Amino acid sequence: MKHDDDTAPVIRPPSYRWLQLIMGIVCMAMIANLQYGWTLFVNPIADKYGWSKAAIQVAFTIFILTETWLVPVEGWAVDKFGPRPVVLFGGFLCALGWIMNSYADSLTMLYIAAAISGIGAGAVYGTCVGSALKWFPDRRGLAAGLTAAGFGAGSAATIIPISMMIAKSGYEATFLTFGIGQGAIVMLLALLMVRPPAHVPSKIQKQTKVQQSRADFGPSQIIRKPVFWVMYVMFVLVAAGGLMATAQMGPIAKDFKIDGVTFNVMGMVLPALTFALAIDRVLNGLTRPFFGWVSDQIGREKTMFIAFALESVGILALYYWGRDPIMFVILTGLVFFAWGEIYSLFPATAADTFGTKNAAGNAGLLYTAKGTASIFVPVSSMITAATGSWEAVFFVGCGLNAAAAIMAWWVLRPMRKRFMDTAVTPVDLADDKSLAAAARLAN
Repeated sequence: MKHDDDTAPVIRPPSYRWLQLIMGIVCMAMIANLQYGWTLFVNPIADKYGWSKAAIQVAFTIFILTETWLVPVEGWAVDKFGPRPVVLFGGFLCALGWIMNSYADSLTMLYIAAAISGIGAGAVYGTCVGSALKWFPDRRGLAAGLTAAGFGAGSAATIIPISMMIAKSGYEATFLTFGIGQGAIVMLLALLMVRPPAHVPSKIQKQTKVQQSRADFGPSQIIRKPVFWVMYVMFVLVAAGGLMATAQMGPIAKDFKIDGVTFNVMGMVLPALTFALAIDRVLNGLTRPFFGWVSDQIGREKTMFIAFALESVGILALYYWGRDPIMFVILTGLVFFAWGEIYSLFPATAADTFGTKNAAGNAGLLYTAKGTASIFVPVSSMITAATGSWEAVFFVGCGLNAAAAIMAWWVLRPMRKRFMDTAVTPVDLADDKSLAAAARLAN
């Protein structure tokens, strides 16, 4: 490993990068509640102030937009200044946002708090994923998957304590306590983070099983590359297809007459929908490192083809056989399992294609596809209202994933190979010219 910063060479043991990865995963788990724990606060806020739930949920939309669309800027900051100041700043904003929520007595203040916490969450998310890509060029899929799993399943350990504290002490005290606690942990870990290597060490490069570019492109450069926009479109297709099916699980379960059915799970009687969502959350976390690891072994596009095709089949199967309670639980689990891997596959693919040096900024730019895809969620509701059935939504979701699977193998794979075969850095060109000149002199 080369350095802590730009001036001081530091030799690190091989295990050091795993410590950095673990710290990133913990930071992701600490910000997960900003998204996944929000639903617990909506009813108490509405009960206290009488605001409509629709008005309160505008805050969640603001959070998602600021968390998603500013990641490229935050990723650029990581590439330029290193992870420490960006995560420190992000942890502070996450804490500040929840502290403001505890005192918010107007919708305006609630919205401002959502924007602040969204910026903070995006800073932490973009930094941790970007750093994982740089520390593990030989295991990018696995490293990005483990980091993304921290965000996807990170709320599991604290969701019950938060729920209990809201019931006992009120949502205001819960916002304040968890806001300060989670923010403090992120800021403390930020102080221990160091800048990853800017380039792939030759020893690690030889261990890598997937092709990687010799070139380093920045965000302003990759937007002029057609291969980037192919990846972006695929990201939108898969994210939208999954969101259209998964975001509507509650209404779908009701229309399928599943919501009143119960299961006995180890002595606990759970509604079918609750049981399905619990399993879905676990699988949504597990799929990220699993498919990331698979892609490290067999290649990104082949893994994409398998996962996206599986998602397409799962969505269609859910429509035809999901009215049976047991099949509903199984098939929703399949849909979530084949969907969540996009948060490991696409960042790893971007870093392989456009280089290690600017991996955080490039992955952040690609991550905005999540925000673009979210537009399709209300569209799915409009389709259902217009047709009076979920059939069109399921078929559209199935078709979007099938299109992405086809694009992965027959469009992205050859395009990426051509791009990486021909892309070289100015340094590489200079070295080649020097070697040629030396050869001429020797002759």
